[in-house]
Amino acid sequence: MFEAERDLRRGRVCGFPAPADPQMAAFLDQALLDHAADHGWSRSTIKRARQGMAIVLGLQDTPGAPLQATEILQLQQIQLSPLRLLDVCAAAGLLDDDREPAVARWFSDAIADLPEPMRRELRHWYSVMALGSTAPPRSKPRSETTIRLYLRWSLPALKFWVAAGHTSLREIAPENVKAVLPESGNPRATMGQGLRCVFRVLKAHRVVFLNPLNRIRTGTHPPHPPMPLPAGALHDAFHSPDPAQAALSALVAFHALRSGQLRNLLLTDIHSGRLHLDNRTIPLAQPVRERITTWLSYRDQRWPHTANPHLFISKRSALDTDPVGVEWITRSIGITTQAIREDRIIDELFASEGDLRRICDLFGLTISGAKRYATTLGHPGLSTH
Repeated sequence: MFEAERDLRRGRVCGFPAPADPQMAAFLDQALLDHAADHGWSRSTIKRARQGMAIVLGLQDTPGAPLQATEILQLQQIQLSPLRLLDVCAAAGLLDDDREPAVARWFSDAIADLPEPMRRELRHWYSVMALGSTAPPRSKPRSETTIRLYLRWSLPALKFWVAAGHTSLREIAPENVKAVLPESGNPRATMGQGLRCVFRVLKAHRVVFLNPLNRIRTGTHPPHPPMPLPAGALHDAFHSPDPAQAALSALVAFHALRSGQLRNLLLTDIHSGRLHLDNRTIPLAQPVRERITTWLSYRDQRWPHTANPHLFISKRSALDTDPVGVEWITRSIGITTQAIREDRIIDELFASEGDLRRICDLFGLTISGAKRYATTLGHPGLSTH
């Protein structure tokens, strides 16, 4: 009569049923062992993964069918990691990924208080943004970050219109937009950018009749000139006893690598004292070499059997072949890579007396990117940098 969520913690007390399909259980157990051997799992990881697989198979409503991702995720109730099992089942072709994306849940919660006609229109916008459109006008899917930003920037205006008695975006005219837009500055630019995206998509797909922002100027985001870090901000990270923190901060401090470049560095990208990156060969500074050597020694001792080809790995990524996340990079260093990179480029710019070609060659900047840094040359607070 209704769906009841299983409480796996009761299984710790009463016991779990055995897998109903022994043949499938044997197949997935062998697939798990093969996957573990390929990715260098430890014995304890294998033991816990096999335990979790047996539990999920025993609780499966349709024995013999592919395992649903939501069923595997229930293992989190009893402190068993589901991530490894998701990888195994996907590699074996027996995963039914029925998970709802986090951005979809966030979107539903964000528009829950809006009237139904407006929610329906926004759901159409979300569908086009998240999935793209193969029918004219064609478009590619946009990132979750873009979807979140545009809706977050638009929500104050949407709620203002609802409070004024509007229930649909079809009712919004240019005067309604002018009434809600901030006078100037970044708030006006961001709200305008979010609303412009919403109405542009809905107008293109004939959900609304007009785009009320067509002849309204909302401005652009004011540029933020790059600034150096406070004196000594990098000292602790650079001299940290943590091998990952020291190696990461050294690579960014000396060579201004971005977080994406750090995440995707492979072991084979560094050899003969040089870093091979984006069709560039960068001679590594001696302090960077020393810290990378220390990190590699720690990496080999900590995860001797990992199959992950990336230079930097974590406790989680050591069990697969994916790069570490941006959050791991920032958390390991303690400072964002962008802040360190800007400090390094500004320092080089002042040392070279404003040679833009030099910083383009050293840090892979475009001319427009280099000009952004050139604005710091006349900054009164940086005259003695």
